[in-house]
Amino acid sequence: MTQPVLITAGGTGGHLFPAESLAHELKRRGIPVHLATDHRVASYGQDFPAEAVHLIASATFGDRSALGMARSGLKIARGGLQSFALMGRIKPRAAIGFGGYPTLPPMLAAVARRVPTLIHEANAVAGRANRFLAPKVTAVATTFATTGLLGEATAKAVVTGNPVRPRVIEAATPYVPPEPGGPFELVVFGGSQGARVFADLVPPALADLPGHLRKRIRLVQQARPEDVTRVEVLFHGLGVTAELAPFFADLPARIAKAHLVVGRSGASTVSELAVIGRPSILVPLPHALDNDQKTNALELERVGGAVMAEQADLSPERLAALISGLMEAPERLAAMAEKARGMGRPDAVARLADLVEHVAGGGKPQDFKAEPAAAA
Repeated sequence: MTQPVLITAGGTGGHLFPAESLAHELKRRGIPVHLATDHRVASYGQDFPAEAVHLIASATFGDRSALGMARSGLKIARGGLQSFALMGRIKPRAAIGFGGYPTLPPMLAAVARRVPTLIHEANAVAGRANRFLAPKVTAVATTFATTGLLGEATAKAVVTGNPVRPRVIEAATPYVPPEPGGPFELVVFGGSQGARVFADLVPPALADLPGHLRKRIRLVQQARPEDVTRVEVLFHGLGVTAELAPFFADLPARIAKAHLVVGRSGASTVSELAVIGRPSILVPLPHALDNDQKTNALELERVGGAVMAEQADLSPERLAALISGLMEAPERLAAMAEKARGMGRPDAVARLADLVEHVAGGGKPQDFKAEPAAAA
């Protein structure tokens, strides 16, 4: 039987989506995949093509009380024992971590078992788990050439790009600018915290638009369950055609139909916007550790594919001005879409899979040769 590859990822979409993409590619190559993660996989990992999913105990030290620290320590220790046993049982040819605290026990167990290891950093600034693991693993794959806070591990970094799901690749169709006076497709999303902020910002922003622009809006917006009815009533009162839901399973296809996207700037969002090639207004999550979302947004803004707006400065009037300015400049929207697409790496998953096979075969990151990623 072919030795599997073990993929480990935190239980959020930002970690699991690129991990899922790699799993599909490895499976296509005939390499079985096992997934090690935490209980949150039920929310995001239904489509994960794993031979088996292993739930590993993990915890953060958010509760600083003596009892809380003790409980977290015991959980982490249990996760370490589970992971060490798992490595002995499935004997993976390589272990790949995609960030998040649940990756620590499996990746440390892989290092202890002398399994070839690789971490992938999706953000423009390395997260805490990956910063801790980077000096210990065989290689580091990055999305950006200038990924920060890797320290000496920068020497073993390889730029692969951030893998996107197959449905994102399928959605990468040419951008069609809005016609003068025609419908304007606006898509708004942003995770749980972004959904609450946008539920409060977008209705008054659209109310502030001139009537001739507001009537053109065709809105798709993510909203928390408790906000859906309230926001629907506001949009109905404005005469705005709107579809709201807590989650859109077909979000890549909806992004592809958009003339403009408003959202957060997590690594997966930025990568998907770039691969699909759509203009955006990005509102980074404030107070994020190490400003990773702001740095991601600035990378896309730097090439001309997005406008970055910090939440603290984003009033409804300011958002209305940004939206109306872009609605009245279809040539700028088309240029932004082209610039975003130029930053996309639709072949990132193939490059990462090549690196995984290289490392699994005993290769060093310094010896890895890859063709430059082509723009879509």
